[in-house]
Amino acid sequence: MPGGVVVGFVGGLPAPGRQNVYREGEIDRSSARFHTEAYDLIQDNPFLAAAQNPLSTFSIDVDTASYANVRRFLVQGQLPPKDAVRIEELLNYFRYDYPEPRGETPFSVSTEVAACPWRPEHKLVLVGLRGRAIEDAAVPPRRLTFLLDVSGSMSSPDKLPLLKQAMELLVEGLREQDKVAIVVYAGSSGLVLPPTSGDRQAEIRAALASLEAGGSTAGGAGIELAYRVAAEMREPGAINRVLLATDGDFNVGVTSIGELARLIEEKRKGGVFLSVLGFGQGNLKDATMEMLADRGNGNYSYIDSEAEARKVLVSEAGATLVTIAKDVKIQVEFNPRQVAGYRLVGYENRMLRAEDFADDRKDAGEIGAGHTVTALYEVVPAGLPLGGPGAPPLKYQQPPVLSPASSSGELLTVKLRYKDPEGSESRLIATSVGTAAATASERLRFASAVAAFGMLLRESEHRGRADWPMVLELAREGSGKAAEGYRAEFLDLARRAADLAGPRQAQVTR
Repeated sequence: MPGGVVVGFVGGLPAPGRQNVYREGEIDRSSARFHTEAYDLIQDNPFLAAAQNPLSTFSIDVDTASYANVRRFLVQGQLPPKDAVRIEELLNYFRYDYPEPRGETPFSVSTEVAACPWRPEHKLVLVGLRGRAIEDAAVPPRRLTFLLDVSGSMSSPDKLPLLKQAMELLVEGLREQDKVAIVVYAGSSGLVLPPTSGDRQAEIRAALASLEAGGSTAGGAGIELAYRVAAEMREPGAINRVLLATDGDFNVGVTSIGELARLIEEKRKGGVFLSVLGFGQGNLKDATMEMLADRGNGNYSYIDSEAEARKVLVSEAGATLVTIAKDVKIQVEFNPRQVAGYRLVGYENRMLRAEDFADDRKDAGEIGAGHTVTALYEVVPAGLPLGGPGAPPLKYQQPPVLSPASSSGELLTVKLRYKDPEGSESRLIATSVGTAAATASERLRFASAVAAFGMLLRESEHRGRADWPMVLELAREGSGKAAEGYRAEFLDLARRAADLAGPRQAQVTR
């Protein structure tokens, strides 16, 4: 895979306490099984000088697959591959107490500034969005096409059997006004269930129960058929979506990244969005599935358990299925009088050019109903060194002249552009952020813990003084008096990661 990283682990579960990364194509000689997982290469965003690079532009990301996948590795007793750790997806796995949106804007915008825990002389800036929730009674009719991988690679218990459980959980919530169709693909593709009313659950369940794994993986043909079926069911104002459930291991028909990307981009123009559910291990093609969801105006989730399926498809079904704003872009302008430099934590594969912000032809991320999106910037205050050589002097230009607004005391301005789900023209909103850094709120402390967790797993050169005790302390402080649910689970995962990392991951200071 161009630009990607292929890793493997040997003989089922890997050896505890060791990251098992092998050469592409390595085979477990004891069982003659072939294991590869593919992740795109991630290179941490660098610090940029605010004077030369005052604008930071990126597409939002509401995927959560990386967190569930990292959890799978840690529970099995190994550290995840560095490129499996996408920090923005770790952050966005959790919900934060941002205020409900008001007025016509479909989401609220929150900001916060505090000292950076892993480098206290720096500031940490939080930008948070919260999508408007939709009451169950107000959810539009669903027009869902399940596109299910039933190839031979899906035969293990954590693949097709878990996939069927997940789909049954979603079916439980269907209504008479909803419609579902089921398309499957292996060596060839086929329509297992034509468009069927959501109240005919016995028929839908029977179609799911009949599925068996076998054959090769003609993913491209399956996507083509699923979109044809979805186009026939499409209804303006409804939730028109294809749900692709797979391990991503396409090997027949359209298989190249470029072909798949162009195919999905073309199909989304018809108003049908694509979400991707990843399953299994050993041959997980994470990079392919993330790309498909990105190009399909949908999100990518990794399902490692029935509990995760319930979270994604039941508890957070609005965020997963109901798009309230699309092509959401964030552009932050830093005030060089107050900021020497900055670094966006995560979102490495969501970066955009400054000119893409106002270009409505440029695709970006989507926000689902009730979803929260969190981004963190580490900011170097003016007067402090960036730690690098900096940009060389220009021959043909003078340094930029500061405007009167630079003396306002503002640290930065956050601008957002978004489109209505079926719109083509973007809307702009903006808010300014002052320089005063307050005591970090619980939500910022927890987000800081998650970001530091990700940097430690990635062994990031920017992790500063972060260590595992810091992660645990911030997570406890950010979880309130009693850490419960997903935040309690995060504490457990951080302890597991600390035990696995051991003395290999020494604290680094700069």
